[in-house]
Amino acid sequence: MATKTQQNLRQAYDKARRVNPRPITGRETALELLEHAFGAYVGRQERTAFELMKRSLEENASVFLTLSGAMTPAGLHQSCLIPLVESGAISVITTTGANLYHDAHRALKHHIREVNPNAGDLQYRTARIIRIYDLGFREEVLLDTDRLFSAIIRQSEFQRRMTTPEFHYLLGKHMNAIEQELGIEQPSLLSTCYRRAVPIFVGAVQDGSIFLNVVKLKKLFGSEFKFELDINDDVYAMAAIQHYCRHHFSKRMAIWILGGGVPKNYTLQGEPLLDQILNVPTQGFDIDVQFCVDPVDNGALSSCPAGEGHTWGKVSADAVETGSVYCHCDVTAVFPWLTHALMQTKVARRKPFRLMEKLDEAIGFLDKDVAKRRKELLATVEWSVKEVK
Repeated sequence: MATKTQQNLRQAYDKARRVNPRPITGRETALELLEHAFGAYVGRQERTAFELMKRSLEENASVFLTLSGAMTPAGLHQSCLIPLVESGAISVITTTGANLYHDAHRALKHHIREVNPNAGDLQYRTARIIRIYDLGFREEVLLDTDRLFSAIIRQSEFQRRMTTPEFHYLLGKHMNAIEQELGIEQPSLLSTCYRRAVPIFVGAVQDGSIFLNVVKLKKLFGSEFKFELDINDDVYAMAAIQHYCRHHFSKRMAIWILGGGVPKNYTLQGEPLLDQILNVPTQGFDIDVQFCVDPVDNGALSSCPAGEGHTWGKVSADAVETGSVYCHCDVTAVFPWLTHALMQTKVARRKPFRLMEKLDEAIGFLDKDVAKRRKELLATVEWSVKEVK
């Protein structure tokens, strides 16, 4: 006689989706292929990722996209991210300074080309060609890009203390003006996010060439150069935007993680900052979609799945049970395909949230909740070794 557990498993099995792909004719849309031809293994992970991306937009969730690695040299922003920003799908971006820096090469009408990764790096260095695996560009591309950002950051409106979304919003404003003046047809990610008021956070801004030029300017101009980044306000701003989104719009939040790294945790840590540090109740992200090549069993944060994140309060219980997928793949091999399918749906186009324009309001909204808890928060900053004894 079957146990109750066995009966439940059999019932679930009988209701489960059949793996029954149809012959591919070449006339199918991306949506049709995802429906029947991706039934197992990484293919099934891809299909699940697409379903959760689509669900994010169906539920009008605030979509926080994180981007690590050398994705802009590979053009992923041109093929996927810029269309998604322009369609209103993406609400907030967290990335690396490198992705924003390398994106600017094309605005200067420089080219990134395919190269042979096995041609010999000593020879590439002699030829003054910079290599990113199978991509390459001339060394003068870096020198021209350094001059561009140095000239922009010297402008008067940068001479104050600010957060990274404020910094990148200003950079986007200037990049937008430069692209219009030069007649650049393909906009940069910075200028696109400026026009759509999408905040761009960079959690390790000092680990990138844009900030290396800030170091140069500070040494050249000393006290006359007053630009400064406030990392305290930056971390708080991320939590404030998440808290604001939770209590406005659809009250749902999704995170799409492209590659892990610092951008992943910098975004996810906003939830434990609210709940565990500031005592402001929250529940974690409702949908968690991640694309990463790393194995999940080495303890690395880049590859940790939603369940592990849930133990930290980063994602909700619902996300772990029905709203997460770890797609074990190279982002560049999968995300263009899923973006293509997503753009074939009506939900991919929605009114943009324009959260950059609501940043001050979001910070003020969180300030009020923190002020209400000041007394209980004060108790968390007092400690004595006697408590351990």
